[in-house]
Amino acid sequence: MAIASRLVKPETQDLLHLTVQRTERLSPHWMRITLGGGEIDRFRHMGYDQWFRIFLPLGGDEGLERVPAKANKLFGYLTYLRIPDGVRPVMRNYSVRAFRAATASRDAELDVDFVLHGSAADGTAGPASRWAETCEPGESVVIIDEGLAFNPERGTESVLLVADETGLPAIASICATLPASATGRAIIEVPSLEDALSFDAPAGVEVEWIVRSHDGKPGTLALARLESLTDAELPPSPFHAYVVGEQALPTSARRHLVRRGVDKDRISFCGYWRVGAASPTPKSQLAGAETHP
Repeated sequence: MAIASRLVKPETQDLLHLTVQRTERLSPHWMRITLGGGEIDRFRHMGYDQWFRIFLPLGGDEGLERVPAKANKLFGYLTYLRIPDGVRPVMRNYSVRAFRAATASRDAELDVDFVLHGSAADGTAGPASRWAETCEPGESVVIIDEGLAFNPERGTESVLLVADETGLPAIASICATLPASATGRAIIEVPSLEDALSFDAPAGVEVEWIVRSHDGKPGTLALARLESLTDAELPPSPFHAYVVGEQALPTSARRHLVRRGVDKDRISFCGYWRVGAASPTPKSQLAGAETHP
C-alpha cells in the first residue's frame, strides 16, 4: 500500500482484538463486516479516510495471539512473518466505512466494507474475500490503527475525490466527515451498477458513478473522466484532491493534476493495489489471486 501524502497518525497503534458482530451482503462485489466487542472501546475514530491493518484468522485464533506488537513496523513485521505457515493470519489494509460510538443501549461498532474478488464457493476468491464471505459472528480479528491519508490544509472545503471501487469506503467516509458547506466532485468507478453503493455527501459535492466493462482495467475510466474535466467542471480553487485505487490511477492522476497547476501539497494519493500483484499470503492460504488491500 504505497502512500504519498502528509499522514496523520493516530494517538496509539496498539493491537486491538475485536470480534465479528454481523455480516451483510451489500451487492455482487461488496460484503460489510461489522466489528465490535473485545477492545473496541480503545478505538479512537478520526473520520475522513481512517484506515487500519487487519489480521484475519484463516489459520485459527492461535495465529492472532501470536501477532506481535508493532506488526506494522519493520521488525514487528519480520516477527509476524516468522509465525508458521498455516497459523499465520493474513494481513490486509482496509478503511473505516463507518463507526458508531457506544451509547447507553448499544456498544460501539465499526463497519468494514470488503470488495469481493472471485467466489469462496468455487475457490476463486482470495484470502480476504473468502474470509469476508464465510466469517460468522463471534469470530476474532486484530487491527492496528494507521490514521489518515486525507489531510487538506485547514479551512479547505473544496474537494476532488477520485477512486476505483476499493476507494469507495474511504470516499464515503470522507464525505460523511466533511462540513455540510463543502463543495466539489467525486468520481467513482465500479465493476457493476449494483456496486454503486449510495452514501451521504454534502449537497455541494457532486457524486459521479462510472461502470466499467467486465474486462476493463480498474481505474482506467475514472482516470479518463478526470482528464476530460474542463476547468469549469473542476471544483472551486483552491481544492484538495484525493485519488486512490489501482496503482496506475493515483500516480497518473497526480501527474495530470500537477500539469494543470494543482499544488502537489494539495493532492493526497495512494496506490491501494496493482493489477497482477497481491499482498504476501501464506502458501497454505493461497486459494486464488486477490489484488485489493
